[in-house]
Amino acid sequence: MSPALVALCAFAAYAVGYRVYARFLADRVFRLDAHTVTPAHAQRDDVDYVPTRPSVLFGHHFASITGLAPMLGPAVAVIWGWFPAVCWVVLGAIFVGCVHDFAAMVLSVRTRGMSVGEVAGSVIGPRARTLLHLIIFFGVSLAMGVFVYVIARLFSLELAPGTPGYPEAVLPSAVLMVVAMIGGVLMHKKGVRLLWVAVIGFVLALIGIAAGLRLPTMGLPASAWPGPTGWTVLLLVYAFAASVLPVWALLQSRDFLNSLLLYLGLGLAYVGLLFGGHEFAAPAVRLDPPGAPSMIPFVFIVIACGAASGFHGLVSSGTTAKQLDKETHARPIGYGAMIGESLLGLLATLACTAGIASSELWHDIYHDWASVQALPKKIDVFIQGTTTFLTTLGLPAELSAALIALVVVSFALTTLDSATRLLRFNIEEIGATFRIPGTSNRYVASTIACLVIAVFAFYEVDVRLGEEVVKRPAGLALWQLFGTTNQLLAGLTLVLATLYLRHRGWPVWPTAIPAFAMMASTLVAMVLNLTEMRDPLLLVVGSTLLLLGIGVLIESTRRITAR
Repeated sequence: MSPALVALCAFAAYAVGYRVYARFLADRVFRLDAHTVTPAHAQRDDVDYVPTRPSVLFGHHFASITGLAPMLGPAVAVIWGWFPAVCWVVLGAIFVGCVHDFAAMVLSVRTRGMSVGEVAGSVIGPRARTLLHLIIFFGVSLAMGVFVYVIARLFSLELAPGTPGYPEAVLPSAVLMVVAMIGGVLMHKKGVRLLWVAVIGFVLALIGIAAGLRLPTMGLPASAWPGPTGWTVLLLVYAFAASVLPVWALLQSRDFLNSLLLYLGLGLAYVGLLFGGHEFAAPAVRLDPPGAPSMIPFVFIVIACGAASGFHGLVSSGTTAKQLDKETHARPIGYGAMIGESLLGLLATLACTAGIASSELWHDIYHDWASVQALPKKIDVFIQGTTTFLTTLGLPAELSAALIALVVVSFALTTLDSATRLLRFNIEEIGATFRIPGTSNRYVASTIACLVIAVFAFYEVDVRLGEEVVKRPAGLALWQLFGTTNQLLAGLTLVLATLYLRHRGWPVWPTAIPAFAMMASTLVAMVLNLTEMRDPLLLVVGSTLLLLGIGVLIESTRRITAR
């Protein structure tokens, strides 16, 4: 089967899933009502709660959930071949990931825009709320620490010794931020039409790409260009600012403009794939890659955000639910945006299997499990593979690589700023639970959030590699726990949605079946990981996360048996 035919089959599956299954969920399962007053109206404060038009909110939500993970995960998972990755990315999204995102958004909208953790408190009980808060705190802090680490190296002159970075992405990223802030003010304060902001902002973003190619270090000598440490500090400052500003001042407009860039990048890449005559360089299935864990259940864990992600439930309930103008908008935004992310995960899968020049080169890149563990290099494989699709359209390789690099960086940044805001909400909720003074202040909570992220980005721990002990940032040392933490959170969110539906006597199978599948695969993967871990830090943190997840399940069981 050719990559083009695989893509066309996937497009058809997405269309049927949205038109048939999403409508069933909206009308027959969750019973959305366009006349219900949403939290965006009932609790409007023009900082976090702001009624937002669907086109803008879709872009914000899409950009917030679409970070590095849907590119990183498939870039690793294809070590087992392209077929298992494609199946999980497409079918997993339609029946698990989209349902999860949609359900989390609806539950939050119906509980005053509260986060998943707070919803658990009302549906299951206070102990479940605390346990979920702790899982969320760890998962978001770890992921954003690693995102900062990766983005800082993408912005540097070198990704790794001997591998060039993408400093040309800095200038267009800065242009996009400035344009987004101006656009946000013009729309919210001056009533300027979205169309003008979109057109002018998009043109300026494209000009920024060209300027970045001409001035990759913005006119500075290489010796004056910040290194990874400098970029890490600057990124944390940006994350703090984005967390405390009103949502309309930066996040909404920036994410909307970013989504336009992704539409352009995705569109060009898929056109190049469909008409470029590409063939798979990877095998369809590869059962025993050297050093790799078993394909089942780990293909589900590794791909994560490309098919289903607990982080998406945090975005759905943390920021998006607070801006939803009508309940019925949850279908296109919650279910539809996840299809968009799945399209990116599918592209990553195809770029890393059909965008490689030859089978020999692919097997050299994916020689064994250890060869695909360097995060910046995995992103580089995605960028280079997607660039191959664009060049078949006649676009210059340098321009194509710059566009894809900007898309990668832009979406990593949007996830960073949205996730820092989510971590702020999480800290505020934890502070309210334990009555910690000062945490209700968004500046204090955002400062704590950025400090915790900095710990995972900067603090180094000893990690044993074979017989050698080396220093690694805490985030990288713990990164292998992110997949299981993320999927654990997704499974628990689906359990929460199932309890919500059961309490009302509505159909539970659309959430109960994926909840069981996610929890079973994740708990098995966590136990298998623990049996292989030799590092004390990984062992302690991994065991703690497993116990927290089991604790939430126990609380859920008690809630069911008590009825």
